[in-house]
Amino acid sequence: MNATTFHDMFYLGVPVAEKIIRPIVVYFFLIAYLRLAGKRELAQLNPFDLIVLLTLSNTVQNAIIGEDNSLTGGLIGAGTLLLVNHWVVRYLYGHERVDRLVEGAPDVLIDKGVVRSDRLKKELITLAELESAAHKQGFDSLDDIYQATLEPGGTICFIGRKPTAEASRHREIIARLDQIDARLGGLAR
Repeated sequence: MNATTFHDMFYLGVPVAEKIIRPIVVYFFLIAYLRLAGKRELAQLNPFDLIVLLTLSNTVQNAIIGEDNSLTGGLIGAGTLLLVNHWVVRYLYGHERVDRLVEGAPDVLIDKGVVRSDRLKKELITLAELESAAHKQGFDSLDDIYQATLEPGGTICFIGRKPTAEASRHREIIARLDQIDARLGGLAR
């Protein structure tokens, strides 16, 4: 490694203050954008959403580093992002009203067993995507769900229907029949 390469790797091409301010501005821009884009951007990503999020990081890279490609500048930018994120998360933890403003409120997608199509449309979630999320959490169909809530972080929380008295009796009868069948199988041997 010659002296020029060493110098280029660590020499800052822009002032340190600029290296700190750039990532802070981009950080708060992205928070505002993701808040306006909705919870779906953080939840069930389709291929188009994934492509946008992946190219977004490359798009804002120059806004963060400016005309400086040095290792030192990259470390200052990354450190600034991590530090600002730490401060924001700690601040929001103690300030519930500001946290709700930044992250948003939960959105009920299924209420008392009824799919709220207007809420799905608002959040840009298709019925097929909702069914897929329900399957991943162990539900056979949306008919088994009493309530589904899209949380601010993008996860969908499902609460199953409580079985009716008739369904409970049916399960109990099936279980007893299975026990009788097992006993009869033991006698037949």
